Amino acid sequence: MQPAPGRSSVSAEPARRGGPQLPEDPREVLTRAARPPDAVLPYGPRAEQLLDVHLPPEPGHGPAPVVVLLHGGFWRQAFDRTHTRPLAEALSAEGHVVVTPEFRRVGGAGGWPMTFEDVVDALSAVSTLGEAVPGRVAQRPPTLVGHSAGGQLAIWAALQDHASPVHKVVALAPVADLREAYDRGLGEGAVAALMGGSPAELSEEYAAADAAGLLPGSVPVTVVHGALDERVPVEMSRHLRGVEYVELPDVEHFGLIDPLSPAWPTVRAAVLPQT
Repeated sequence: MQPAPGRSSVSAEPARRGGPQLPEDPREVLTRAARPPDAVLPYGPRAEQLLDVHLPPEPGHGPAPVVVLLHGGFWRQAFDRTHTRPLAEALSAEGHVVVTPEFRRVGGAGGWPMTFEDVVDALSAVSTLGEAVPGRVAQRPPTLVGHSAGGQLAIWAALQDHASPVHKVVALAPVADLREAYDRGLGEGAVAALMGGSPAELSEEYAAADAAGLLPGSVPVTVVHGALDERVPVEMSRHLRGVEYVELPDVEHFGLIDPLSPAWPTVRAAVLPQT
C-alpha cells in the first residue's frame, strides 16, 4: 500500500511484554478497576462538563507535561470517561498529568454542535490547570489523545482556529471520516444520531464536523489502528492524509486503550515526548 501524499505510513509489530495475562475478552478493560482521579474539576455549569485529573508520582524533575485523553463510545451517553482510567493511570505513571474530560453526549444534551463545543471548552480549561494544581503542570501545550469517537474529536479540536493550542494528536482507531462512518452504518447509526441526519441532508454541518476533511493540518497527527478492529474498520484510517499512520497487525479496537495489551508499547511511544 502506498501512503497518500503528505503522510507517512508504518506497519508496526506490537511488542509483547511480560506481566499479567491478557484478558480473554478485550472489552474487560472497559470495567477494569483503576486508580481514581486525584481531582475532578468543573469547566462549565452542566453536570457533564468535568475534568478528571490524574497526577503523576510526586515530581522529581519539575512540572509534568499534560495529556488530554478523550474517550470513545460513539459519542453516546451510555459511555463515559471512566472506562479510560486504566490508560490514564498508565500514562500518569509515565510522568504525565492526564486530564480526561467528560462532555455532553448523544442521548443526553449532546450531539452537533454541543459535544464539539464542550471539547473546545475543556481544552481551554486545561490551559489554566496550573492554577488548580500549582507546581505540577508544565506550561506548554498538551498532547491530545483520543480513542474511537474520541479520536475524531481530538483531530477536529486540534485543527480548530479558535481552540487552545495543542502540541500533537495521537488518534487511536479514530472515527475520523464521518461520511464514510455514516455510509458504513458504524455504531448502529451513531453518526446520524450525532449529527441529526445524513450527509446529504446536512452537508454544511458535516463539512464543519468532519475531522478527515480538515487534514492535513498544522498540528502533527499520529494515527494508530489495529488491523483486527471490527468496531472501526482499519480501512477507514488508511486513506487519511497528512498523518503519521501506524497499523498494528494483531490488535483489535479495545487493545489500543489497554496498558496490558501488546499495543501498549506503540501507544506509549506515540504519546511520550520525543527526547
